[in-house]
Amino acid sequence: MKKIARDKWIHFFVGIPLGAILAYASYYTLPFLPIISTSIAVILLFLICYGFELFSRITGKGHYEIWDAIAGVLGGLLGISIAWIFL
Repeated sequence: MKKIARDKWIHFFVGIPLGAILAYASYYTLPFLPIISTSIAVILLFLICYGFELFSRITGKGHYEIWDAIAGVLGGLLGISIAWIFL
């Protein structure tokens, strides 16, 4: 099994609080619609993670790699799941 690169772990661990923050924000915006608020949090998570990579590609600042966005989304999904335990 290949060793996972360090930068993927960074994206993963940054995604955890990002997902939790998005889950809390969407829940408190739409408290009576938990499925919709969670869906909004997941969509925003995807847009932010991929948008960061797309920004790197367009501006040349940083390194564009789709696996970084995937690692961020996976961490964010974990963060959303953890947030729902406390909501």
